[in-house]
Amino acid sequence: MNKLYYVYDPMCSWCWGFKPTWAKIEQALSGEIEIVYLLGGLAPDSDQPMPIAMQQQIAAYWRRIEALLGTEFNHEFWALNTPRRATYPACRAILAARAQQAEAEMLTAIQEAYYLKARNPSDDALLIDLAKNLGLDAAKFNADLRHEATQQTLLDEIQFARSIGGNSFPSLFVQSPAGITPITIDYQHADTCIEQIKHAR
Repeated sequence: MNKLYYVYDPMCSWCWGFKPTWAKIEQALSGEIEIVYLLGGLAPDSDQPMPIAMQQQIAAYWRRIEALLGTEFNHEFWALNTPRRATYPACRAILAARAQQAEAEMLTAIQEAYYLKARNPSDDALLIDLAKNLGLDAAKFNADLRHEATQQTLLDEIQFARSIGGNSFPSLFVQSPAGITPITIDYQHADTCIEQIKHAR
């Protein structure tokens, strides 16, 4: 069976905007192609507050996505938090949840906490709280979140995503006997992506 790679970052606002369309794509192709989630790693760890200019730039992205796709954002995030340009903690949380077969659930939890509840997924404390709310084994999640092996897995996954062309998020690629085929993202029309994926096979 061919593979469909979905390259994403849990704190990527365009991935949040793509979520409803991606759900339709997944549903339409379930059982027809192996769907593989790949973490793209948008921004490495940082303890430094995000520069104001960058905050304003990302806030502008949110407004653009909101206008284009109708995606909901809680803009109070910028006033209620000290943002950091760090998505690796959220990526490691995805891997820790994946180890408990809960990647999709953790992704949704992180996105909703960030974009709807104005909470900061760059903070381990929030990620641990989300894992508890999902009913995961908290001790295992906590240990996996901070384990060196989890960080190495993340770096390896990022490297593989880059190697197939996953340099922006979200990205889609079909792997078939013929090789890797990039899929043009249509944020508003799932059928456009689905047809490309089917023809790539």
